Amino acid sequence: MSSAISPDPAVVARLGIGLAALGRPAYITGGRDDDLGTDRSEAALERRAHAVLDAAWDAGIRYVDAARSYGRAEAFLGSWLTANPNRRDELTIGSKWGYRYTGGWRMDAAQHEIKEHSRSALDEQWPETLAALGGPPDVYLVHSVTPESPALTDPALLDGLRAVADTGVRVGFSTSGPAQAEVIETALALDDSPFSAVQSTWNVLEQAAGEALREADRSGWLIVVKEVFANGRLFDTETAGRIAEVIGSDAGELGGLAVALDRPWADIVLVGAVTPAQVRHDAAIRPAVVEDETLTALAEDPAVYWRARSDRPWT
Repeated sequence: MSSAISPDPAVVARLGIGLAALGRPAYITGGRDDDLGTDRSEAALERRAHAVLDAAWDAGIRYVDAARSYGRAEAFLGSWLTANPNRRDELTIGSKWGYRYTGGWRMDAAQHEIKEHSRSALDEQWPETLAALGGPPDVYLVHSVTPESPALTDPALLDGLRAVADTGVRVGFSTSGPAQAEVIETALALDDSPFSAVQSTWNVLEQAAGEALREADRSGWLIVVKEVFANGRLFDTETAGRIAEVIGSDAGELGGLAVALDRPWADIVLVGAVTPAQVRHDAAIRPAVVEDETLTALAEDPAVYWRARSDRPWT
């Protein structure tokens, strides 16, 4: 899996660059001190975001993922688009609403984001997304839908989402938590559904949504896979060693990406690179074919996985 391997255009076409770790000074991904250093100012992260977006463009990556709650991510993407207006038509831009960033650009903020899935929140955040990006995204997702979210049941909110879909934007939702599969299955069964896209966590440790994502793919939905490195857990010595023992040393460190790329239902696999070198490295990864029984041996109980995720510090 060496980065010296030339990227395969067919593989790179399925990669997306996620801006969750670049739009705000603190996030739950590991290794940020080494990757970003001590200058986490808005200007520094905007320069970093632009450099990563340039590297992604040069590598052939054409999907970019942002969100209202990712600090200044939409604004950084918008300023990059303004500087490179000829690139917009070749890109697919996805963004998300439903959380507000509340971190105040502080590393030690008591709360970094607040969730609200309501029609009023949609009506507030949709114009903010348009302004930040300089136009509509191609994909607009309700951010982090769980079973208790009103996003699948509130008639007024669903009407608002249908109105967005009527403008030509693909509307969907992202999922998180141990009940991802349940949320996807509920959405697939909706009458007059506005949804045709889903972004879910899937990696070698958290595989529970796989069959539901496969069914959504059969229904013609856009499937975007996130957190393939489990927010850096796959790089932890113990976890990486266990993966390497099960699926081979070559696929150990980057098993999340390599194995996710082998999922036939995954249209886009997001990487959260924060340096141009990481972009180039990820773009050279090839799919890793791993038997289902072998993958099952690596999976954690979803409740255990998500509890560990919620305990990760913002750094």
